[in-house]
Amino acid sequence: MKIDAVRAFKVTGPADVPAIEERSSQQIDIYPEYTGHERESHKPGAPLTATYIEIGTDEGLTGLFGPLFEETAFIVLKKLRPWLLGQDPLAGEKLWDVLYRQDRHSHKGYEMMAISAVDNALWDLRGKAYGQPVHRLLGGPTRDRVDCYASLLGHAQDSGRVREIAAQAVERGFKAQKWFFRNGPAQGIEGMDKNVELVRTVREVVGSKSEIMLDCGRGWNTSYAIRMLERLAELEPRWLEEPVPPARVNDLAHIRRSSHIPIASGEHAYTRWGFLELLQAEAIDVIQADPDWCGGISELTKICNLASAYGRTVFPHGHSINPALQTIAAQSPEVCPMAEYIWKTQPMKQWFHKDYVEPENGAIVLSSRPGLGVELDEAKIDKRVEL
Repeated sequence: MKIDAVRAFKVTGPADVPAIEERSSQQIDIYPEYTGHERESHKPGAPLTATYIEIGTDEGLTGLFGPLFEETAFIVLKKLRPWLLGQDPLAGEKLWDVLYRQDRHSHKGYEMMAISAVDNALWDLRGKAYGQPVHRLLGGPTRDRVDCYASLLGHAQDSGRVREIAAQAVERGFKAQKWFFRNGPAQGIEGMDKNVELVRTVREVVGSKSEIMLDCGRGWNTSYAIRMLERLAELEPRWLEEPVPPARVNDLAHIRRSSHIPIASGEHAYTRWGFLELLQAEAIDVIQADPDWCGGISELTKICNLASAYGRTVFPHGHSINPALQTIAAQSPEVCPMAEYIWKTQPMKQWFHKDYVEPENGAIVLSSRPGLGVELDEAKIDKRVEL
């Protein structure tokens, strides 16, 4: 069997998905003119567009992955396709290594995200070739249900709305929930007070029924993070996530040493070597590699092995649920305890999929569908355009 096609396409159709109510703190917020900058939110019923890649073979099998950024898809077509055509799709280690070595700029950023997309599509293809879900090819399952935490990106943060959503997460069976700070150094003491009030409100609602994770969106700095950790300590958060970008390894290590609250990071880190640097510097407690970005399922598996050797846990970032879920299901629950379910964005990410993956009572029951288990629902697609 040989790869004979590498395609990318966009699908469009009307979608009824939740609107984003609020964004989180961002690095750009140090400039006052951008503090209120918002990405345009999808309006219910308006056309939604999603981009996918597909890898085909001379035996008719295909591997599908998406949605992904359109920029990533163009790199797949322009840079990676020549290295894939004519190759054995089952030779995953060689293909990953070739794609990693073919360009000196392929180790991070959009090109590594393109390699991740190809790797995930190839795992989908292999699962279909063997008639098995990917987690079985990876050596699992280690459980029949994967626990999830509710990631509450995009919700408004007035106290009434916070209480409502926090209570809903508990009612839906989530044993942990993550909230995103809107304020950073640019908002000064008043912003710090608002951040503490957010966490205090959530803790009053959930009591000891739920862990609380906190995400800074890379929008803080070292001194601000240390001051916030001092004020948040009494509320016992499960972790503080991405106070600064993961490339600022020494800053993360400094922040980690300042508090008993665990530090999480890694959704914007790449490959096992990027995580090795963070681990060697004792900069993180919780690894959040994203299989859509860090190098694919193949690389996330290696990162999990590395985490196990260092006694760290991996909570993969939940950009798209399927690759992370398949990897978690093949790992020890001690290494990968939970999946991230981003409450507001997953309906959009999965809108064009036939089978919607959603937690029931706080956990996702594993499917026996081959590969990644993703099939597009043609009834929701008005238009398909090849890139």
